[in-house]
Amino acid sequence: MTAPAPAAWTGRHDGDGPEHARWHQVVRPAGEADASAAHLALLGFRSDEGVRRNRGRVGAADAPAALRRALAPMALHGPLARGEVGIHDLGDAVTVGTDLERGQAEAGALIAEALDRPGSALGVVLGGGHETAWASYQGLVASQSLSGKRWGVLNLDAHFDLREEPRPTSGTPFAQMAAAEAAAGRELAYLVLGIAEPSNTGVLFERARRLGVRWWTDVECIEAGAAGIRAVVEEFAADLEVLYLTIDLDVLPAAAAPGVSAPAAYGVPVPLIEAAVRAAAGTGKLGLLDVVELNPQLDVDSRTARTAARLIDTAARVALGAGA
Repeated sequence: MTAPAPAAWTGRHDGDGPEHARWHQVVRPAGEADASAAHLALLGFRSDEGVRRNRGRVGAADAPAALRRALAPMALHGPLARGEVGIHDLGDAVTVGTDLERGQAEAGALIAEALDRPGSALGVVLGGGHETAWASYQGLVASQSLSGKRWGVLNLDAHFDLREEPRPTSGTPFAQMAAAEAAAGRELAYLVLGIAEPSNTGVLFERARRLGVRWWTDVECIEAGAAGIRAVVEEFAADLEVLYLTIDLDVLPAAAAPGVSAPAAYGVPVPLIEAAVRAAAGTGKLGLLDVVELNPQLDVDSRTARTAARLIDTAARVALGAGA
């Protein structure tokens, strides 16, 4: 099921004109906007059935609304502030009850629509549990504008999410992608930054090796620093035409991201995750971004939502030309 975009994005109003622009002043419902004009296409996926199936703490279905609230008052700069690139809200896809598969299919169709709008410069998906990633994949492969292009996925995450289960969960999307790509005669290009070794079994590490997955642990990310992270992201993207970036907020330290199903005991500090986001957006190849696993019911002072909004804003600014 799909739901319309929220009727109002609200926030502080200091005045009109680009020097005062904030997200809530620029966002337009897709039905009221010119799809042919350059824009960021934004949508939500209200789903936590995958988290429930993965024995996590549910609540991520409320995340799209919380992320919009966190984005709304943020100041805009560059082309977004000047109106040269708009922000169009396509509304939400919704998992109804336990029918995750139908919810993912409908979200995938909405993501493909977002990517194929004539003026779409970047698709942004507000998840949802990490089952959102399977919906993002469905949108990518169904997109006419991206058809035939070499793409890969950069996952900022404490977990591989390569589980093999009888039914899809929030822990299976990249195993699903690898299987679907193999069936199509392709190999999944998959890089994960932030893996927490205690949170991934030996079976998952072996599966990652077998599938040709590249990864750095949280410790390796910290040791490499921002420069090392930028270098590995740029190297990964060099042979790609389209980059899909997925940010699982449980990659962050629990102090910065308490509002997730599985808070990190260690985590990768926010500046290093931001370095990865800037590097991905700076390649000029970022076509799709999703942000997942925010659970507003568990958040403290909206810390997780605010951090996520900052990362989304950074990706948009860099990818759409406001500067790195």
